[in-house]
Parts: sequence; C-alpha cells; structure tokens
Amino acid sequence: MARALVTGGAGFIGSNLVLELERLGWDVVVVDNLQSGRRENLQGFRGQVIEGNDLELRSLLRDELRGGQPFDGIFHHGDITDPRWPDDSQVLERNLKGFGEVVSLAAEQGSRLVYASTAGLYGNGPTPMKEDQPKQLLTAYGRSKLKMDEVAAEASKSQPIVGLRYFNVFGPREAGKGRPASMIYHLAQQMKQGKRPRLFKWGEQIRDQIYVKDVVAANLRALEAPSGAYNVGTGIPTSFNEIVAALNEALGTSLEPEYFDMPYDSTSYQANTLADTTLAEKKLGFKARWNFRDAVKDYMAWLYR
Repeated sequence: MARALVTGGAGFIGSNLVLELERLGWDVVVVDNLQSGRRENLQGFRGQVIEGNDLELRSLLRDELRGGQPFDGIFHHGDITDPRWPDDSQVLERNLKGFGEVVSLAAEQGSRLVYASTAGLYGNGPTPMKEDQPKQLLTAYGRSKLKMDEVAAEASKSQPIVGLRYFNVFGPREAGKGRPASMIYHLAQQMKQGKRPRLFKWGEQIRDQIYVKDVVAANLRALEAPSGAYNVGTGIPTSFNEIVAALNEALGTSLEPEYFDMPYDSTSYQANTLADTTLAEKKLGFKARWNFRDAVKDYMAWLYR
C-alpha cells in the first residue's frame, strides 16, 4: 500500500486530496494545525490526523518515522494562504520555515514532494501567464511562494519536487477559508439568501476558475512528473458576470448584480488571471476536465445538499 503525508490536510484543497488518496487505496497521514482547516472536512476519513504545526513536522511525526513505512509522497498544503493576512513577516517566516521542514523530511524519507504554489506571483503581468515570465509580487503571500519555488528549484537537483501554481480554485470544503474562499462560494451565499450578488464595477474582471476536483487530479499527476513549477488552471477566462450567470442557472435564481466601486488599486489587486497551460500539459500530463458551468452545478449540489 502506498503511503502519503498531507500537511494542511484538513483544509480546502488538502482535505479533498486526502479523501481521494484514501479512496484510491493509499494509507494517508494528515498534519494540520486547524487554523483554517476543519475536522469535519475529513468526515469519513479513516487515517491518522495529527494536530500541530508543520514547523515541528519531524518531531510531530517522530513515532511514525521510527517504525512506519516511509512516505511515497508528501503533499504540502500547510501554509498561510490568505493574501491579505495582516502580518507580512509572519506569512514569510511561517511559510518558508514550514517549507524548509517539509523539504528536509522528504529528503530523509526519499519521498516525492508536491507543494502548493500560486498564480498570485504573476501579479498584473501579461496573460496568458507563463511559468517563466517576470514575476510581479503584490503580497507577502506571493513573495513567500516565489521564495519557496526558488528553494525547491535548488533542492530538486538532488530530490524530486513539483510545485503547482494554483489559479482560482473553488469547490467543496472551502468554507473554512473564510474571507479568502472563492467568489463562487461568497456569491452563492449571498444569492441563496435572495440578495443581489455584489461585484466590482462592471463585473468584467476575469479569473481562471478551476474546480478543486481538477486540482486534486493535478496533484496525483505531479507524483510522476519531472521536477519543476507548473501552472494549474484551465486556460479559459471567466468574468465575474459569467460567475453570476452560472450561479443563477445552478441555483434557479434570476438575480442581477449590484455593482460597486473597486476598493483596491493595482498595487495590491490582481485584476485578471489566466493560465498558459502548455507546460503543464506537456510535462505534468495535466489538462483540466471540468467545464465551469458543470463544475458550479456540481458544487452547488454538494454545498446545498
């Protein structure tokens, strides 16, 4: 039986990955400090959940590492992921120290390492966004992820490491993220209450919206991919207005958007995201399968079941 460690495994993407790995027959160990993760995200999970911070990962896993089978794969989703976290220094220190611990553990175990990076490090650069284009860092979160990519590139000279630059992920089990949860989630909550969905003027901003089930598939593909950092998106632009249209269709509503002035400027707000998926298709062997409107319907059926 293959064995996996998932840090942040009670969080949004992590929990979806954990449940799929277990469904596929993996023995899975979860480490999560439950800051934004929720135990209910792992309902039905039969494996071990260790509550703690990945800054002390090896000490938390001491008993597991002494007598247990080495991890075939380590999936790292245990970072601070809120781009508007109030303490920049905390984001940088927490994310980089935690990643260093994970990289060291993977080297000791001889494990393949897959970690979450972000499309946020492209900022307001040209679209479609390519892995090698100049970076434009708008947040401490983006800076931490770029530094992690640099650490991974150096470490990958001697161990297999794949970074996945997620675009705008949405889907089941994201509610625990709070404010950083997807627009699909927040707008659905408004519309389910009969409120008009509120959008920045005039709803024409675009996002590369990717369903979490596709993101889980990308993580599994990454176990077989050459080391590197890859975009994980659809390559298809979706405007905020199109999100509202898809939600109206899925929820059986007919609510018109309420537009309001943009509260951010270009120094802190990523106006558009769109992935160039060429490298991911070629090297990662990944191409998103979920059509946006079908994904929204699937998500709403789960969210309001």
